[in-house]
Amino acid sequence: MSLQSNDLHEAEPLIEARDLIKDYGSARVVDHVSLQIFRGETLGLVGESGSGKSTVARMLLRLIEPSAGEILYNATEADGQQRTLDLMRIPPREMRRLRRRLAIVFQDPYAALDPRMTVQQTLAEPFAIHGERPPQGLEARLDELLSEVGLDRSALRRYPHEFSGGQRQRINIARALALRPDLLVLDEPVSALDVSVGAQVINLLRDLQQRYGLTCLFISHSMPLVRYLCHRVAVMQRGRLVETGTWSEVCETPREAYTQQLLAATPELPVA
Repeated sequence: MSLQSNDLHEAEPLIEARDLIKDYGSARVVDHVSLQIFRGETLGLVGESGSGKSTVARMLLRLIEPSAGEILYNATEADGQQRTLDLMRIPPREMRRLRRRLAIVFQDPYAALDPRMTVQQTLAEPFAIHGERPPQGLEARLDELLSEVGLDRSALRRYPHEFSGGQRQRINIARALALRPDLLVLDEPVSALDVSVGAQVINLLRDLQQRYGLTCLFISHSMPLVRYLCHRVAVMQRGRLVETGTWSEVCETPREAYTQQLLAATPELPVA
């Protein structure tokens, strides 16, 4: 079963990219990519390896500097007022402040964790960096985060090497959700996991998505996963967006031959 996109779109998207370009020397890896992500939806960005999808995701978060383009973020301030920020133009100090609202889960669950830090230190780090204290207290919030991702508090004193790959990715997801971000980028979060373990993580993500109304950018090369988890789909090929639409438009009636090839290349996964 796939997600529906009814009534998700507001007057303005949460984040919008306009004509993003990324050049490395004479090679253009992202070529005039424009996309929108609306509050409460998951946008799937799909394509084969090397298509530029992860580069787009990292540019949206300013982890990679675009060569050209605009990134507009409609931020909601503490007083409830909305303010449109051009992330390409704000100073580094303000960008650091905004990072609490823009989180990412990387592909390799082990490489994303500091092997010298316990889970407790890992989950507490975002609060320390941004000078925040949860209303219910830090200890209670860490317990809550572990419960949300299907782990118990006995994990707090353990180190990354003591967990399986799927458990490590659950820890990464908990850390990304710690400060309740506006946007969660999921950069191929299950591609390094066994199929059955990856299916469990995908089901966890779908549950969190539905429970908290998360706004996500889901990067994948798997059309079946995108169909299962995403409201809309954007297909990338060689640095360009070639097709965008709802999951039913793109996955059931694709216009582009490249999209049809992606659909044919990946089997259904046991995520239901």
